[in-house]
Amino acid sequence: MVRPLVAGVLASFVWVGNSTTSAADGPSYTPAGLMNYPSDYRQWAYLTTGLNMNYTSAGDPNHHMFDNVFVNPSAYRSFLQTGTWPDKTVIVLEVRGAESKSSINHRGHTQSAEVMGVEVHVKDKALPGGWGFFGFDDKHTPAKMVDRSESCYSCHEMHAAVDTTFVQFYPTLLPIAKQKGTLSPEYLKEISAPAKN
Repeated sequence: MVRPLVAGVLASFVWVGNSTTSAADGPSYTPAGLMNYPSDYRQWAYLTTGLNMNYTSAGDPNHHMFDNVFVNPSAYRSFLQTGTWPDKTVIVLEVRGAESKSSINHRGHTQSAEVMGVEVHVKDKALPGGWGFFGFDDKHTPAKMVDRSESCYSCHEMHAAVDTTFVQFYPTLLPIAKQKGTLSPEYLKEISAPAKN
């Protein structure tokens, strides 16, 4: 089950002049429409790491997790030029446990070697609504798209800084979105609202 993306999340189209070319680093699907595991995502563009991110006040404060976010290279290059994501963007949220007191480390946390889960956010006009989430339990089983009734969809629609993605948490991309004027009206309204105590 994919949690509201803490996120944390496509064969991409890269604009070249007035034409588009299909990139090889976008999503891959089975004939049945399941998404294949993006096995090379750790070679993609790294966006950010979050620690203990949670969008509600619920949850165990003693359960620490890291969220590492990667995006396919062609989509990253396009974002740098346009401030938004092209069709077929793939954003991967990799969840790892937080470990303490390992090796010579006595304070703070390091990331576990074991991956706890992988969640993928895909922008693809072929999907219902033009985008979707996929949650992978392992590296071998293709994933079904998370049902659009799940709260992750409405959360991203209401709070995403750019194009249903949480660019507000990507420190190297947020300034580009500001410069290009691609921040969503919902996000601009949210950040201009008075702070709640």
